[in-house]
Amino acid sequence: MSKSAFTDAYASVIRAIRTLREEKGVSQVELARRLGRSQQFVSYVESGVRRLDLVEFVVIVRALGGSPKGLFEALEASVPNDTQI
Repeated sequence: MSKSAFTDAYASVIRAIRTLREEKGVSQVELARRLGRSQQFVSYVESGVRRLDLVEFVVIVRALGGSPKGLFEALEASVPNDTQI
């Protein structure tokens, strides 16, 4: 069984965050500044090297001016019921 960080479902989480960042016109450097982290942290998140927990997901989406609840609901609907972790 593969780790969920490398599944299509987890990749969709990362894609959604990156898409939101790009739609908001925020660079990795600017997002890192808003988070009080390095640009490398944002790069690692977006490349899947750094796995996010739920709290980090909420903080990042808020830092981008998005709705964590709305994004989570969209992601939840896209994860197949038979997804394994």
